[in-house]
Amino acid sequence: MRIPLNRFDECIDQPILKRGLTYFRNGQVGEPVEGAPGEFEAVVAGAELYTVRLVIDRGEVVEHVCSCPYDMGPVCKHVAAVLFYLRKDELGLKVKKSSTNSAGAKKTSKRKTVAQRVDALLEAVDPGDLKQFVREQASQSVQFRNLVLATFATPDSGESKSFYTQQLTAIVRSAKDRSGFIGWSESNRVARGVANILEMARKQFEARNYREGVSVCIAVMEKLVGALDHADDSDGSIGGCISDAYGMMLAVAQSKPDASIRKQLLDYCMKAVEKRLYDGWNWHLGMLRMAAELVESDEERRALLAALEREGGSRYSGQAAQALKYGLMAKTGGEAAADAWLEANLGKPELRRIALRKAMESRDFDKARGLAEDGIAHDKPKYPRLVAEWHDWLLKIAEAQGERELVIQYARLLFFQSNRFQENYYVILKQQIEPERWVPFVEELLGEIESSRKPYIPQELLAGIFISEGWMERLLNLLRQLPTLHTIEEYESRLAGQYSAELVELYAQAIADYLKENVGRNHYQEACRYLRRMIKLGGREKANGVIADLRRLYSQRRALMEELARV
Repeated sequence: MRIPLNRFDECIDQPILKRGLTYFRNGQVGEPVEGAPGEFEAVVAGAELYTVRLVIDRGEVVEHVCSCPYDMGPVCKHVAAVLFYLRKDELGLKVKKSSTNSAGAKKTSKRKTVAQRVDALLEAVDPGDLKQFVREQASQSVQFRNLVLATFATPDSGESKSFYTQQLTAIVRSAKDRSGFIGWSESNRVARGVANILEMARKQFEARNYREGVSVCIAVMEKLVGALDHADDSDGSIGGCISDAYGMMLAVAQSKPDASIRKQLLDYCMKAVEKRLYDGWNWHLGMLRMAAELVESDEERRALLAALEREGGSRYSGQAAQALKYGLMAKTGGEAAADAWLEANLGKPELRRIALRKAMESRDFDKARGLAEDGIAHDKPKYPRLVAEWHDWLLKIAEAQGERELVIQYARLLFFQSNRFQENYYVILKQQIEPERWVPFVEELLGEIESSRKPYIPQELLAGIFISEGWMERLLNLLRQLPTLHTIEEYESRLAGQYSAELVELYAQAIADYLKENVGRNHYQEACRYLRRMIKLGGREKANGVIADLRRLYSQRRALMEELARV
């Protein structure tokens, strides 16, 4: 959960926020210490002393971890207390003397950050003593030794891939819990550790020591892709490291490297594809794409073409492989032969897309239209999404030729092919139809939607039209037909200014309906979150009435009573 520092109070549930503020005001928060820029650590005195760690980047808390056992929500009261401390001056808050600091500590001027203290120490320490300290620590700690070697290795160090793999193994192992899983915050810690190794690769590439740099990148990719199977990488921190390593290798491949580096990269790409080291990830296709940049001889081309032929897997990977095959054939066997093969394989969607793009680029609109219409006939029985895509090509062709009526016809057809509001097609229609005809045209669209034979009226389609036209009363009436908590929240921002009281009433009924069907603390917390939304809309009195009704109806639900007490 990312939290804007200047609006953290809007992102944290009120009970947690209140408790955090109490902790802060009671002086239970030790002064946060900044280690690296943007990384803060503070001790909070609760039932025990808990350590809170925050990472702040460009005014946003991107990581927050507390050593307390709280797991009922994304943010605990100790994290909230530290956030109040960091914002105390802007919020005009006062604090008692912290119980986590020494009682006899003298009041001093603003405390230096850890980074500033380290800088001052490095200026004063004897270089010989510092070297001896590094030697001793490196002999005692494998992790420290590997970090030093990775950070300060010289461009011609010639370290092997296994050396970097050992360092990566240590980083990954240290982040695993008892069951071998890497949690979300630990994934971020892995990424920060790997960043040092990737920096080493960048230094190697800058020094044109490509072989060593490639070895580093391969070690990163192989080690981390294995870690992904047992990690919460929901924010992409580990995957980002793999992509960075791949990107550096691809840049080398595209720079026309010398023969030995070209062969090193090509051999690895072919090995990775054959052994399917990155199967199921985009990096598998990435290896094929990199190989396509590197092949030179007929033998290499034949080997890559054979590998592309073997690519089945998902429809996506198979289609991408076919597109690569066309590019390789055009590059090596001549465009005429490649185009002949393309025309013979138009049943594959990715190849039809290539043919359509070529026809449009050459302004051969008749050919492009034929390709799109043939695609519709070919895919209509099984693949409605592809049919919509080929219709979209017909729309593009009509726009390129200035055929206004056809543009309206295709844009209208595409607008109805989804239950979701297709704003791009709606905008096209509005651009093509005269202003005096527009409102009647929209009413005709609405009538067609409501009279359709679909089992339900696609609410999002109707809502998109009402929002686009500024018809807020009609949006409110639509919401009244399906007043679930989710849909009320979805459109709340559009209606709050003019219809706050009506939203409060809708929330009240939806909360009552929700709790008739759902039991459990998670559901109770969800209902209470919407009670707070009612209060923010000015419905405190109505919310109190709902709370009173819930207490009367569900007095036996102890967890619900506890959550209602926190609203």
